[in-house]
Amino acid sequence: MSYYHTKSRPSFPSGGLTSNDQKRHHRVIDDEADDSLWRDVYWILGTPIDLIDLNTVLGRIELAAARLTPFFLSTPNLNFLVQARSDPNFRESLLQSDLCPPDGTPIIWLGRLLGIPIKRRVAGSDILSALKLRVKSENNLKLFLFGGAEGVAAAASRAFNASANGSRCVGWFYPGFCSVEELSGEDIIETINSSGADFLVVSLGAKKGQSWLVRNAEKLRIPIRAHLGAWINFEAGSVKRAPMIMRRLGLEWLWRIKEEPYLWRRYFYDGLVLLYLLCVRVLPLVVDRFIARDLAKARISIDIVHDNDQIKVNICGAATQHNIKEIIQRCSIALSARKRVVIDLSDTSTIDARFLGFVFMLIRNASRYGCNTRFVGLSRKVRRQFYLNGAEFLLQSQTGMLPHGGRYERSGGTIPEKKILETIESVQ
Repeated sequence: MSYYHTKSRPSFPSGGLTSNDQKRHHRVIDDEADDSLWRDVYWILGTPIDLIDLNTVLGRIELAAARLTPFFLSTPNLNFLVQARSDPNFRESLLQSDLCPPDGTPIIWLGRLLGIPIKRRVAGSDILSALKLRVKSENNLKLFLFGGAEGVAAAASRAFNASANGSRCVGWFYPGFCSVEELSGEDIIETINSSGADFLVVSLGAKKGQSWLVRNAEKLRIPIRAHLGAWINFEAGSVKRAPMIMRRLGLEWLWRIKEEPYLWRRYFYDGLVLLYLLCVRVLPLVVDRFIARDLAKARISIDIVHDNDQIKVNICGAATQHNIKEIIQRCSIALSARKRVVIDLSDTSTIDARFLGFVFMLIRNASRYGCNTRFVGLSRKVRRQFYLNGAEFLLQSQTGMLPHGGRYERSGGTIPEKKILETIESVQ
């Protein structure tokens, strides 16, 4: 193991900050702002995707750094989507993320087929490249690099500091090839925390990196955390990034295979899964969207019924992005009562990816308040739309998430997809 950092900041587990930190930062504890129902998130085949541009991502990152608010950034690409479908723990890391901008071009393509207004990708490498070019100010972010192959993080640190305008890298750590448990030792965590950084950039491989970030979420004091392994290689010069024209054409994967030939197996497998999903999930959704194109824009009515221990919300009409503002407004009122929320979909004619993104955020918010969310009255058509969108587990998760340090954890494990499908088929 080896590490390097240039400046230490005293630890403050009890909340105490140095005078300089107090001047630069203002700790804000605001549960409503942290996990707002208004987060513009869509559901693409089991993965939450935020509809957001690069400048807004940068603004969210800098705001979280100024507030010292933990901010878990994930950048889903096709490989993330594939792994999330087969690995519940990996999927959980995306569900716990505070922001999931679309990284991979296939995510953009899928979104457009499903009627999601995604304009362009927001790659993790582009986020850090933009921070590198930020105008110098007292609020420029400090980076710490964790992981990568031997010598790569050190080279990336030197290259970043040689050309960055305001942001700079204050340290790096090469832990060697260890398990997630070994990488979570107190000495490693303290080395990272004492670096004085605002942004922790992890490079351990997607699955290991996401798992490590979730495991150590409560121990880390660096506010911004993200696994952006490819960027470290690009910055160090060990791997050349694809030319802009190839990135725009969606051919960056072909360039990556040229640079790192061993990746062909991953891209081949991910491509097969994508083809399968297009046939059995996306095509039926496209057909449904075409059939219900007029219905999706129809107005809805929402009734709220207060009971002693629960609030029932009846959605009558199309639960789609066209009506999402009214749905959020009404459900926000229900959630504010801090009671069990029952969403009655008996009279719901159709749903879409934006509504499912809202469902995810509703469950997440209710879990933090110690409440659960139930969905009742699902017709065969609505259940089918949950399944095709890869959101069937949300129906099972509504009582399986518990508040934990401002986040949530799953209790009792994840119900296997086979069992979920058997349940859905029995209902149908």
